[in-house]
Amino acid sequence: MEYIAKDNKIIFRNQSFNPKHIFECGQAFRWERNDDESYTNVAFGRVINVSKKDDIITLDNVNEEDFNNIWMDYFDLNRDYEAIKEKLSNNETMREAMDFGYGIRILNQDHFETIISFIISANNQIPRIKKSIDIISREYGQKIGEYRGKTYYSFPNFETLSKAKVEDMREICRVGFRDKRIVETSQMICSGEFHLEESKNYDSSKLYDELIKFPGVGPKVASCIMLFAYGKSETFPVDVWIKRVMESLYIGHETSKKNIGILAKDIFGDYGGFAQQYLFYYGRENKIGK
Repeated sequence: MEYIAKDNKIIFRNQSFNPKHIFECGQAFRWERNDDESYTNVAFGRVINVSKKDDIITLDNVNEEDFNNIWMDYFDLNRDYEAIKEKLSNNETMREAMDFGYGIRILNQDHFETIISFIISANNQIPRIKKSIDIISREYGQKIGEYRGKTYYSFPNFETLSKAKVEDMREICRVGFRDKRIVETSQMICSGEFHLEESKNYDSSKLYDELIKFPGVGPKVASCIMLFAYGKSETFPVDVWIKRVMESLYIGHETSKKNIGILAKDIFGDYGGFAQQYLFYYGRENKIGK
């Protein structure tokens, strides 16, 4: 892909890239929306600012090496999203959802951070999830540096969180009942009970079976981790919003999450993860089924 690298910025054109759609569709939690409508995000121990004007995307605080080694994959820039939309455009509902969230891209996030983030996300609201993750990073992560007058911290590694006190997770980091789950999950990875590196090569079935062994990881959380960290794009996480959207726009009556997953596989096939993100954003922003 063509881009310009200048003054610690990367500039490129992409019509299937909108920072608001990407960061506000429920897949990541370390972003903040700025007064100038840009988004500052923390990932892989880096701070990046993302802005859009027309079809021109500017990544600030990014050198060319990091762009090629980190951000190209993180933003899934080697994938043709217009081709994916074409594959999914066989029904009017999906076409409307894709038009609404035209700039969504599925991020390829850090595996451990995503596991812990979605354990925190269970029965939780996005502002509280973001706050807890920010506190965990400040308390246990490493200082990255300052950007636009604010200090940023990396997300801690599993060795560090495996030694955290459960009471500190609850009282300082404000994760509530998820406190023990976070520490125990980190300990399982630290001990080798879950092989983080090996898991990157698991097929979807084995990965799912291993992920649900973590405390606090059920079908929905496991599916989110598989989609947002492991690139299992056939995965279709079913949460409250997706259940409402599918029942309202596809099924016409209330049904189980299991049945929704089966129907989604029939309709969307290997593109279920992309369909899920378009439908989630479309449904939540338009309060469909609420």
